[in-house]
Amino acid sequence: MSDTLRLLSRAASAGLIASLVGFASSFAIIIQGLSHAGADGAEIASALLACSIAMCLCSAGLSLFTRLPIAIVWSTPGAALLATSAIPAAGYPAVLGALIVTGLMIAGAGLFRPLGRLITAIPRPIANAMLAGILLQLCLAPFLALAKLPLLVLPIIVVWAIVGRLHKLSAVPAAVATAALMIAWSAPSGAFHHLAWAWPSLVIGTPVFTREALIGVAVPLFVVTMASQNIPGLAVLAGHGYAPKVGPIFASTGLASALIAPAGAIPVNLAAITAALCMTPDIDPRPERRYAAAIASGLGYLLFGLAVVPVIAFIRISPPELIEAVAGLALIGALGNAFHGMVAENEGRDAAIVTFLITASGMSFLGIGGAFWGLAGGLAIHGLRHLSLRQRCV
Repeated sequence: MSDTLRLLSRAASAGLIASLVGFASSFAIIIQGLSHAGADGAEIASALLACSIAMCLCSAGLSLFTRLPIAIVWSTPGAALLATSAIPAAGYPAVLGALIVTGLMIAGAGLFRPLGRLITAIPRPIANAMLAGILLQLCLAPFLALAKLPLLVLPIIVVWAIVGRLHKLSAVPAAVATAALMIAWSAPSGAFHHLAWAWPSLVIGTPVFTREALIGVAVPLFVVTMASQNIPGLAVLAGHGYAPKVGPIFASTGLASALIAPAGAIPVNLAAITAALCMTPDIDPRPERRYAAAIASGLGYLLFGLAVVPVIAFIRISPPELIEAVAGLALIGALGNAFHGMVAENEGRDAAIVTFLITASGMSFLGIGGAFWGLAGGLAIHGLRHLSLRQRCV
């Protein structure tokens, strides 16, 4: 009995650590993305709560059903996309509509194999290039903020760098803690008097479906969520010896994403980096019993989601540059991986570079943001190159 309790405690500890690292590393990005999309404080709290509920239910449900450690998280690259995309003319309601469509597309990738094959057919360099273009502007934020607020931002960067050298996964949580200290130190007298505990509540908006939002937000959001979260998440599972059926995972997370979208929530998907924390032999020497850690990670996200109201109120006291700096630092690793994937292959590098440049330019044409045009431009260059190669062969 003691061995069983010890194994359960290890699973619970690993899952809670995974949720802590995931939440602390990305909630600033989620807040920034939703704020840019036009959400107010109550709507942001609603979105975080809805995401937390979906992550908890999907992690627990899929893990119990498959007896595999299926850890579900929110789409951090998706939030980064919202933070850099042109806002549709219809505003936040159009973003809600795009989020619903994105969830249905993810579900469709699980229910209809041709759609899943279509997304995997996008060349990896082009998908990585689009992600790199999305992340570039956000990753510049810490250093732009450093020039504007050196006394506040420099300690955050220094702590991030030192802690990252010692323990990579703890770097961003340490930066978040340092940012909180800087906010408390720089806040005017009496700024914290109005802070009080409050339970978050779901704020259900009325979605609006527009062409600009569907093409400029839903399609790129679907691509980055699949290419940057779900596919790497499957790779992490495979690397630890797990081979789940893909269809039920995509269908479940996609439908859950569509259901929570009216509350402002971004899509939920397979975890990648933090998922590995739920699969180590330290949890349980038997791989078939490690799914308890993924369940615990979902419960951890739910607990953090219930505390978002005072967290958001605290953040709103701070200069926006501090939150932008933390969000940018959290994405530097993802940017590095995207750059590597963009240029690792000589074949098709030109198409990837074009995708990156168009996406990073922040251009907007016909009301549609640069992420879609970057993807379209890269695929066009890729298609022309392969067409010319075929003609030469003939």
